[in-house]
Amino acid sequence: MSRQKLEYNGVPLDSIRNRNEERVVRLLPQVLAEYLDYKPSYLDIQDIYALTLNNLPPRYKQSGSIIIRESVTEAEILRELRLAVDRVEKAPTGKGED
Repeated sequence: MSRQKLEYNGVPLDSIRNRNEERVVRLLPQVLAEYLDYKPSYLDIQDIYALTLNNLPPRYKQSGSIIIRESVTEAEILRELRLAVDRVEKAPTGKGED
């Protein structure tokens, strides 16, 4: 699936990203390694990622911007990742549906 090109009045907006996306992806393997008996499916991983991001305040950046300090700590991201894994593990997408 290709991404829709985002722009307004000729100004490209594609490069503006939520900085937490990169941080969640980087920390996800560390958290999943704590769950030895859990093998998340493709959809489970997407759900964990989305749920974690939805529970963190967004921190948008644009190309070339300077980040002075991280307002969301690594500990907060790890906590939200663990909560998301627990939730998705208990109620994975597609389970229990007719």
